Amino acid sequence: MASYQDLGAADVAAMMRRGDVLRLIDVREPDEHRVAQIAGAELWPLSRARAWLSNVPRDTLVVFVCHHGMRSASVAAYFAEHDYTNIANLTGGIDAWSCDVDPAVPRY
Repeated sequence: MASYQDLGAADVAAMMRRGDVLRLIDVREPDEHRVAQIAGAELWPLSRARAWLSNVPRDTLVVFVCHHGMRSASVAAYFAEHDYTNIANLTGGIDAWSCDVDPAVPRY
């Protein structure tokens, strides 16, 4: 069975600080994104997934993020089931990022 990685907020932050090659894709909606965002994350709203599904790279680690990690886990599972092997979910979502990495990111 295909699977994806679960990565904690501190792990993703460390990867970003090291300059590891990854794409952080935020699948929340624009109104959520306006409240809080992670610097460097790309907003690809889940409601518009049909427009971006075919644009997810296979050659770069893609880490999906949402509010608490549930929607992003579903997206990661979808791609893992479609033979993507470099896919991860940010466990705890942007809420964990705010708690564990950057308290300046608002919680909601």
